[in-house]
Amino acid sequence: MHPLELSSLVIDSGLATEPVNRVTNELSELRDGLSIVESFSHTITFDSGDGLVCFDASGAGSGRSVVQAIRTWNTAPISTLIYTHGHADHIGGSGAFAADASVSGHGAPVVVGHENVARRIDRYRQTSRWNVTINQRQFGGPPTDMGLTLSDDITDFLPRSVLRPTVTFADHHELLVGDTTIELHHGRGETDDHLWAFFPEQRWIATGDFIIWNYPNAGNPQKVQRYALEWAQSLRRMIAQEPELLLPAHGLPIEGKERIATVLDETASTLEAVVFAVVDLMNAGASLDTIIHTVTVPEATLAKPYLRPYYDEPEFVIRNIWRLYGGWWDGAASRLKPAPDAAVASELAALAGGAAVLMDRAVALIDSDLRLACHLADLAVWAEPGNAALHEQRAEVYRARRRSERSLMAQGIFRSAEVESTRIAAADTSGRDER
Repeated sequence: MHPLELSSLVIDSGLATEPVNRVTNELSELRDGLSIVESFSHTITFDSGDGLVCFDASGAGSGRSVVQAIRTWNTAPISTLIYTHGHADHIGGSGAFAADASVSGHGAPVVVGHENVARRIDRYRQTSRWNVTINQRQFGGPPTDMGLTLSDDITDFLPRSVLRPTVTFADHHELLVGDTTIELHHGRGETDDHLWAFFPEQRWIATGDFIIWNYPNAGNPQKVQRYALEWAQSLRRMIAQEPELLLPAHGLPIEGKERIATVLDETASTLEAVVFAVVDLMNAGASLDTIIHTVTVPEATLAKPYLRPYYDEPEFVIRNIWRLYGGWWDGAASRLKPAPDAAVASELAALAGGAAVLMDRAVALIDSDLRLACHLADLAVWAEPGNAALHEQRAEVYRARRRSERSLMAQGIFRSAEVESTRIAAADTSGRDER
């Protein structure tokens, strides 16, 4: 189904009977001279009459396929490449765009981005191994042991061929491509280097990851700070432009001023509600523990086909809001300068009558309280890290926890814990007789 037809059907009905985040590497024409390649991330391409303007280059593994799809539609030079932000799935495929220019005999595209994109690239170079590890865990792949030698294809989190921005700006920048004006606006949200673009004559808006057809990725437990309130403020500014076609970097494009305003408003509203609830409780002296278990998002909101918590989720957003306004300490005095986890676990295991007692209770809680079960399972293996039998049971606990979760991030991290214990149990069976 054409992406515009599908998005209208889903928004108007409130039901997503087909996937809305599609990664097909197939191109669809949205307007005369405007196309989208649905990938990870999408690439939006506009034929300016004086070269093609592309929004985002997709990731390292999909950039070449995206360029090939564009070339089935239009062979004009790609003159401008605009990064909505510097995440790897948006800039990692830029080397394929440079290669296309070289093969075609065209000049390399002008690369436009916010001034912080270059700083992000530098940070990714500095923390490459760390980012490979956390992304594998986040997307449900096997965790990478930090001590192992990584294969050549994943040694670098960003390919060496990634293009750095050649035109940067701080707050606002206006491009004239052919006879078309494109307004670029900076807004902090998922990142500090994000932009959104508006075509004032056509009333098109390219949102990058401000809209992803999932609950906003404003929490991500393994990544740097996100900005929920400023995210909402950017969405409010987009509404004021009265766009008639919305072009996201993930999920479906949306047409119709009313549909777009609804999606933007409801996304902004849930972020604002969570921020204000968290800050109100912080001002009242509540601890992070209290806030996490008090602030909720209505299920009716999470049932919206463009707000489902299938990637990030509100609980993680709450933690990021606390981190932004309150720092990293959660308010529990013992956790300001804590004892090692293994020391605490060993003491509790001794008081309980052994690590096996803690694990037996964890397994007993699987059907009634998975949160508590995971705490006890971790304490048990921290007290006896080489006990294979305990690790087998911990894997059982985290397997159940993973299956109970909706968001990909939670599933990925819990799967990582499951795989970790499964590997330890398989490698050492000496602990089985100790039970």
